[in-house]
Amino acid sequence: MTDRLGFSTWEEGDEALALTLWGITEVSALIGGPFTTAEVHARLRREIQTMNAHRVQYWPVFSLQNGELAGCAGLRPYGSGEDVFELGVHLRPSYWGQGIALEAARAVIAYAFEHMAAKSLFAGHHPANLQSARLLRKLGFYLTHEEFYPPTGQNHPSYLLVNTGDSSQMFPNPLKS
Repeated sequence: MTDRLGFSTWEEGDEALALTLWGITEVSALIGGPFTTAEVHARLRREIQTMNAHRVQYWPVFSLQNGELAGCAGLRPYGSGEDVFELGVHLRPSYWGQGIALEAARAVIAYAFEHMAAKSLFAGHHPANLQSARLLRKLGFYLTHEEFYPPTGQNHPSYLLVNTGDSSQMFPNPLKS
């Protein structure tokens, strides 16, 4: 939980809720969509399976102000190591531009480093998604390479954030940006 957001877990029966996020073309267009209803249901099943197998998922995130689904933010295993995770944030358009992605991502990063013993986090974004590039830099990620992302058929800028073990250095000072 953060000041404005509550996190939950995707569960069986959340198909309608998942459609209000991944069923929106503006949300899914940069991650391989638009998605059909069947594809959204399959994505939901993958999130549930990831939680069962690895104790992480792209958790649903709710506005504490109105109880509405704002989007999702979370982790999934990345690569062959058990201590590297991929960070992801997907928000509904009505929550864009409010600092929600930054707030949610910071909570997920803290969880990854403090509770999952992550050594590092990977993140990538569609080349056209300049907002995600700014977000990742603000979070302290650094560009490492481009990686082919099959759902979009494009190479995506890819970033890394290393756990230094010093939580005071976890996030850049916004006054020095």
